[in-house]
Amino acid sequence: MLGDWSLNLKSGEAGWLSVSEKDGLPSVAMAVDVGSIKPLSNVTVKEEKIYIPIKKFRKGGKNGKLVRTTRAVVWSENGKLVGEVISLFPDGREEKDPFTGKFVPPMPPKPDLAKVKFGKPVTLFNGKDLTGWKLRRPEKLNGWSVKDGLLVNETPKTDFSATGAYGNLRTEAVFGDFKLHIEFLVERDRNSGVYLRGMYEAQVVDRDSRMQGLQGVGAIFGRVAPSKNAGYEGGKWQTYDLTLVGRHITVILNGEKVVDNQPVPGPTGGAMHTDAMAPGPIYLQGDHTSVKYRNIVLRPAE
Repeated sequence: MLGDWSLNLKSGEAGWLSVSEKDGLPSVAMAVDVGSIKPLSNVTVKEEKIYIPIKKFRKGGKNGKLVRTTRAVVWSENGKLVGEVISLFPDGREEKDPFTGKFVPPMPPKPDLAKVKFGKPVTLFNGKDLTGWKLRRPEKLNGWSVKDGLLVNETPKTDFSATGAYGNLRTEAVFGDFKLHIEFLVERDRNSGVYLRGMYEAQVVDRDSRMQGLQGVGAIFGRVAPSKNAGYEGGKWQTYDLTLVGRHITVILNGEKVVDNQPVPGPTGGAMHTDAMAPGPIYLQGDHTSVKYRNIVLRPAE
């Protein structure tokens, strides 16, 4: 069970598991749908199964009413990784979400970008309507519209909590390796994100946001920190030029290279899927706060 695993849950949620060994004991990081992917405490092993406490969900913030607690059990069966995510509710009810794991190969060498050829530009947003785009979860509220040639998301949400009632927007098409140009306008203390292949979030906040470093503008959220904060103040248009080849990424923010062909060790929270070898959509975070996008152009690798 050692290594990184892309999880295929029956519910369709995205899951990721990383198992390593430290001092003879397992070190486990696991996330389902949202949340940071970091080593978890209180992991136990019993009868060749790993028991993993994942997260407590509360309504009304950190100290609010407990809604449910999730944990996972993982084991090997006929040479394959299997398990289940178990949700426990305050009324004693229990729900199980079984999954299988797909092994993620070790990180490949850094690509030589000088040898990668990119094709003709593909305009993903036509400035007129949402052709080519759809909500990731149709049951969510739709805050997305086109106004004055801009792709606009409007929500009443103002905090940075992980999820909300409004929906994320994704391209209908999926992509492998590419260069993406996208411009965004986010007000002060507001938050969104651009997901590459539906897996890796380029953070969208202003330069003075309380989210900095691994969580700040220019970062691949929680995974790769920018070399500097090249962001602009809230309310000013900013530009991302993002190159994703294999599992390595280059980030140019407002004309400054802040991530230079760096490996991304795994998906970021909120990923649509976790298979590092699979293509995926461009998807824009809409379940956070209001944001505007424009000039979304992609050049696929040939």
